[in-house]
Amino acid sequence: MKTRSKLKPGQNGTKKYLARYGDALVCVRYRYDEQKRKQFKTVEIIVSESDWEPPAAKYPESTLVGLAIGFKETSLQSQVKAVGGRWDKNKKLWIVPYGCIKGTKLEKLIVLETKQ
Repeated sequence: MKTRSKLKPGQNGTKKYLARYGDALVCVRYRYDEQKRKQFKTVEIIVSESDWEPPAAKYPESTLVGLAIGFKETSLQSQVKAVGGRWDKNKKLWIVPYGCIKGTKLEKLIVLETKQ
């Protein structure tokens, strides 16, 4: 199934749902199933609201973290170099400040060091 359009409350195609759900309406999506030759209209609404505290950061912004990047992954290596990363030949890891990669796909490459 493919989504062709996602409409915000108030746009054409959402007004009847806006009248029904009010401020709880988040969006209306039009989805299409080519095999069944059907159109589906889905509505996303807020069903509850509560206070929430975001989790504490894994590392302070200035903490140096090691990234495991393969030898042939030159595009990732270039990204690390662009934010000031450097190669540590002893650890065989790229070292970069956490704040420079926070929220990027590079964050998934962090190697957690185990103390023995």
